[in-house]
Amino acid sequence: MIWFRQVEPRYPFFWESSRQRPGRWHGPGEGPVQYLSDTPDGAWAEFLRHEGITEEPDLATVERRMWAIEVPEDSERISRPRLFQRMLRGGLETYSACQAEARRLRLRGATALAAPSAGLVSGGARGQLVRGEDLIEASARDGRTLALLGPRPELRGWACVDAGRPAVRVLPLVNQF
Repeated sequence: MIWFRQVEPRYPFFWESSRQRPGRWHGPGEGPVQYLSDTPDGAWAEFLRHEGITEEPDLATVERRMWAIEVPEDSERISRPRLFQRMLRGGLETYSACQAEARRLRLRGATALAAPSAGLVSGGARGQLVRGEDLIEASARDGRTLALLGPRPELRGWACVDAGRPAVRVLPLVNQF
């Protein structure tokens, strides 16, 4: 399956050390964890959420590289966290519970975690359709996140956008902190 990740253009698409800042699914020194989204909108939403970007003029300052990354899911031991939706999609105050659940799943042999996208509002992974010569929003679909636990030097990525920014239409799709 193809997953998406955006990063600052001067960095590679994955972390390889534990120097990574803590995130939803890992605490200090527990990385690296590679956070991927099932849609480009989801990857952009995660960035906008963490940066607190809510206004269209602020998009002009964004310059990120978008990657498409092939993950052969049959080679992963993917677990699904057992937490309430409000924890899986919550703000920074939910991170400690998510990190504890990730530790539990790692101890049980998980190499990856699959969870709902915290960066997108419910139904926000809908994408767009072509109607005549126009683009319209597709029907609602929930986004997903895949957190790969540990380095993945064997995974292949393709830079889709070298120095880009999300479309304005993504702003209302972001589940802000």
